[in-house]
Amino acid sequence: MSHEISAAGPSLRAGSGRWKLLGLGLILPGAVLVLWQIFGQLGYISDLLFPTPLAILKAFVGLAQSGDLWDHFRISAVRALAGFALGGSLGLLFGILVGLFAKVEKMLDPTLQMIRMIPSLAVVPLFILWFGIGEESKILLIAKGAFFPLYINTYLGIRNVDNKWFEVTRVLGYSRIQQIRRLVIPAALPNILLGIRLSIGLSWLGLVVAELIASTSGVGYMMSDARQFADTPVVFVGIIVFAVAGLITDYIVRLAERRLLRWKESYNR
Repeated sequence: MSHEISAAGPSLRAGSGRWKLLGLGLILPGAVLVLWQIFGQLGYISDLLFPTPLAILKAFVGLAQSGDLWDHFRISAVRALAGFALGGSLGLLFGILVGLFAKVEKMLDPTLQMIRMIPSLAVVPLFILWFGIGEESKILLIAKGAFFPLYINTYLGIRNVDNKWFEVTRVLGYSRIQQIRRLVIPAALPNILLGIRLSIGLSWLGLVVAELIASTSGVGYMMSDARQFADTPVVFVGIIVFAVAGLITDYIVRLAERRLLRWKESYNR
């Protein structure tokens, strides 16, 4: 019994430590919300520019109860995930090809780097002209943003693999596919997962751009429509929804990162 208690001690202390850190992290935003509410009620802050947290909460509850928020969010989530799936998968594929083959790098990388430097806002009119204001233009705009973080990080992860390991795989008689599956992907996995996190973040950013400019549905459209009617609490609701959705998706990738990289000491702290 004493052994079980002593073994459980470190886990209990670790759990209490996490709660303490969480409490410390909530002090600043909690204080900001309280001061924001007080100054708003006293009239020191414009209701039009900065509605109070309670007004934003009421707007959120109203949108949630009516079902409008969930309908718009569902559409936005599908767009963001579709754009990430398209851009991220292509980024992973091209990153592997460019990282493994010098000839492919010389052929493709200069063109891809040139495309990377083009701002997303600059290609919006062209995408609308080519694909209209339907789902294709939005998904492709999101895919453009999601492509490059995964492409660059995959490329760097492969190039950072020690050449000695490639020599070992040649001695063991690995085929190119086995070399990629058993050496390249595991060795580059930290960089690939970092690229996934960055790509997901840029997918949400690209979604905002796409929906604010040309859309008739989605959270971005909801925010744009509210702006036209000076309904600032709804705009803040949209901002918070995007922030929470991005935080949740990033947290999911971090959980996968801890599970897949348990063999690295730096991920077991």
